[in-house]
Formats: sequence, structure tokens, C-alpha cells
Amino acid sequence: MKNLQGIAASNGIAIAKAYTLEIPDLSFESVKVDNVEQEIERLHEALNVSKQELEIIKEHARASVGDEHAEVFSAHLLVLSDPELITPMEDKIKSEQVNAEVALDEVAQMFINIFKNMDNEYMRERAADIKDVTERVMAHLLGVSFPNPALINEEVIVIAEDLTPSDTAQLNKQFVKGFTTNIGGRTSHSAIMARSLEIPAVVGTRSVTTDAKDGDLIIVDGIEGKVFINPDENLLAEYREKQANFAKQKELWAQLKDEPTISKDGVSVELAANIGTPADVEGVLNNGGEAVGLYRTEFLYMGSNDFPTEDEQFEAYKSVLEAMGDKAVVVRTLDIGGDKELSYLDLPEEMNPFLGVRAIRLCLERKDIFRTQLRALLRASTYGNLKIMFPMIATLEEFREAKALLLEEKDNLISEGIEISDNIEVGIMVEIPSTAVAARQFAKEVDFFSIGTNDLIQYTMAADRMNEKISYLYQPYHPAILTLVNNVIEAAHAEGKWAGMCGEMAGDPIAIPILLGLGLDEFSMSATSILPARTQIKNLSKAEMASYKDQLLSMSTAAEVEAFIREKTNQ
Repeated sequence: MKNLQGIAASNGIAIAKAYTLEIPDLSFESVKVDNVEQEIERLHEALNVSKQELEIIKEHARASVGDEHAEVFSAHLLVLSDPELITPMEDKIKSEQVNAEVALDEVAQMFINIFKNMDNEYMRERAADIKDVTERVMAHLLGVSFPNPALINEEVIVIAEDLTPSDTAQLNKQFVKGFTTNIGGRTSHSAIMARSLEIPAVVGTRSVTTDAKDGDLIIVDGIEGKVFINPDENLLAEYREKQANFAKQKELWAQLKDEPTISKDGVSVELAANIGTPADVEGVLNNGGEAVGLYRTEFLYMGSNDFPTEDEQFEAYKSVLEAMGDKAVVVRTLDIGGDKELSYLDLPEEMNPFLGVRAIRLCLERKDIFRTQLRALLRASTYGNLKIMFPMIATLEEFREAKALLLEEKDNLISEGIEISDNIEVGIMVEIPSTAVAARQFAKEVDFFSIGTNDLIQYTMAADRMNEKISYLYQPYHPAILTLVNNVIEAAHAEGKWAGMCGEMAGDPIAIPILLGLGLDEFSMSATSILPARTQIKNLSKAEMASYKDQLLSMSTAAEVEAFIREKTNQ
């Protein structure tokens, strides 16, 4: 028996035989060709078959994990049609009379290396996309089978070096009971999709592909981040019991679907969900969401060849507002830049794009783009309970300018005879430390705060959360982070405003008791985390958690905070 420790990426416990997902042997020989036109045609045939496969995978992903996650395949399809990638391959076949395999490999490797060495995290991720796509094309050129997880027809645990988006999107949870990989983290594509599919997953084990082989019995503990290979009977029995208990726990969670979120001592809070597309609303309602705490509108812009029109945006916002009824929908205005780019928007190359022209900074620079979105939101406002949130606000001047544009467009629409709601709250996302420190000044002018902890933590700790070498610095329980969060909540309450949170921290079982004690009003998380969070809050006393506040804020390390909370809440 072997025991591996990794990162718990998706809750649950799975027990099944190992199924190794491997890229086939894609080695090839360099051959001089006489008929270059025929060779170029062979390349295009492989490209076309790959496109057809990706269209099928995209539709499978849309049905299983929703539009937001399926959009990654729109990007993959764009790669296969990109003349900047295809034309150099054709030119190489013509000028050097090499076979299509050589041209594909050399051009693909050139682009992969260019992207891998970029400072921009988003662009580094494009290297993985190009590798994923071009390996599929190479397999067709060589006539070998490419991994097709959709064909798995028995209960298995998938093990792999890593799972590409196309791999994960094909997983059928009827048969794939869990997966585990050598590399990866909680914010990788595969981990996010696993949570959407509710498949237990442990990533970052470093060695599972060498320690396990096909047919080995595997336990994946997606709660503790553990993987056991060929466990003995005692451990197997222990985990079968844990698995049964987890299934019962899920049934108990489901009973709270239509219940309000109330602590043991009778204090109400709101549990909301983060969404990326209108299709995600179904998951919010099915999981008992009381609101949409973050609608990431950038997914309307990504996976497209041009900016969405005002009418296209209006229809998207309207559909979400109508589906949610009188429940609040917090819409974040366009948050592009940093790790999110648009192929059709020529952003300047920056030394540090995470600290550059992104989010509200880009919108205030490109007011034409911003005004279109504001008009669409305002037109949709009469169809539900709309709240508008500006991201990446660093100064009061930015907020005032953004709000002035909003009010200007409201006046324009009213003058055009269009009805606009008079009850739209306008707030900001708190993700910059200076904004959290100056929260009392902001609280006098905003209607609400929503704390974006993913960025707030990495900016406060000066640590890129996607950099595995310094991942230890991504510490949501660090007293410095808790102090900033507390400052924001206290500032909001002092002005009679509400404070929410829409980062990963809001659904974290260790963080929830802390945030409840700090007085957070709204917790926004992935839809599948809502019912576990409601169950947890139901068993917590807000007054008791609040009594620990001064003690927690005065602690020295994140580890001390975590140990204290585990002891007090029996976790």
C-alpha cells in the first residue's frame, strides 16, 4: 500500500480501479516529400478532423459543466483556425519539403516556447492550449488514437500527469468516480471542472502516475487531499464507511435547499453563488442559492471574435435577472486584463499586467466599451433585482468617474423613453489592499462592498497565487488578511451598508466561522458549496465566533488561526 499527499481539489471520496490516461506515442520521422500540395492537404485533413472532435467535446462540456467551462474549447477551435499558426506550417512544407508532422511539431514548439516564457500568466496558459490542440492534430497525422475519456464505460479513478480541459470535459461521472494527477492546483481548469461535476479529485501528488498502474485499487480522498494505492482491508473498510457518511451528508445538505441561512443563535446571512453565464443560474437555484453574488461578465466577451453588442449583453443580463426573480444579482462590470485577455482587443504589453491596465482602469480608458455595457445593464434593470459592482477600484476618483458614467447613461436612456429601475445599488469589489485600508472613506459613497479575496490575498502577500513555488504564501487565514477583511466589514456597517465576499475564501470551511464572527453579511461561492456552507452555519453561533475576533486578529500566523478554529469548531 502507498499513501500520497496532494491538494484536495474537489470534495468527496471515491474508490475504484485505476485508469491511466496517457498521451500516445507521438514520435515521428522526418521525411522529404515530393508532392507538397498533397502534404498540405494531409495537414488540413488532420486539422479538420480535430475541429470536428473539439466541436463534439465543446457540446459535451456545455451539457455537463455549463457554458462558462465550455468556452475554453471555443479558444481551442480558434487556435486550429489561426493563420498565424497554420500559415508557417504550410510555408515550412513548401520551402523545406518536409512532411506535415515535422512542420506541425516545429511551429507548435516555437509558439509553445514563446508563450511559456511570457510574464503574463494568461499567455503562459495559452502554451498548454496550443500543446493540447496540436497533440490532437499530430495523433491524426500519425493515425494513432488520442485519449478519449468519454469512452470509459466502467467505474474508474482516472490518473494522469495532468488533465487537459478537453480531458476533463469528457469525463462521465457515471463511470469516472474521481481523478488524481501529478501536478495542478485548486484553481486549475481541471479542478474547477471537477467541482462543477462533483467528482472527487486530488491534484499535485507529484508521483501518482509512477506509483500506480492500471487496475490498482485507488482511494481518492478529496476532503483531506490523500490518495491510497492498493489499500489494505482495514483502510478500505474505513473509507467505505467515510464514503457512506459523505453520501448521507449530501442528503442532509439537500434537505436545506429551500431553507434560509440562519446561525445556531438565530442570525441570518445570505449565501450567494458566483456565475459566469446565464446557463449557470440553474445550478444556483438547484443548490439553494439566495442570490448571485458575482456575475463575471467577461465570459460574454471571451471565446468570441468581437465585442458583444448592447442587445446581446442586454439579453444575457435580462435572462439572469428574470431567472433569479426578486433575488439579488450582483453584476461585475468587465474585468479584462491581468490573466484575462481578448484576442480582438490589442492591450499594451506590460511588465506586470496584474498591476496594469485592467478591469475598471481599462473601462475608464475605453469608455466606448464601458458605456455599451452600462447601457445594457440599465436596460435590463427592470427585470429583476440588479446590483452593479465595479472591479479593481483603487481610488475614490475611479469610483466617482465610473458612477458618473453610469448615471449619465441612465439619463440618456430615460430621455430615449426607456424605463430604468430606481433601486440599483452600486458598489465596488475590494481586492486592492489600499482600498481595504481606506474602506471608511469608500463606505460613505458606495452602496456595498464585495471582497475579492483571490486578488486581495496575492496583492497583500506580494505572491502570485498561480506560482507553485510560492503557493505557501497564499494564506487566506493570515492575520493581515483577516484585519483587512474586518476593516471593510466594520466600515460598511458604520455607514449602514452591507459587506459580502466573492472570493474562494467565502466557501472555505475554516474561513466561514471566522467570517461569520467578523460580521460578513453575504457569502458568495461556487454553487456546489452553498448547501455544505448552510449546514455549517446552522451549527455555528455567531456570538461565540464574534467573541474570538480580537484573539484571532492578534495572532501571529495563519497556522495559529487555523489550529484555533479547528479546535473551537471540531473540524
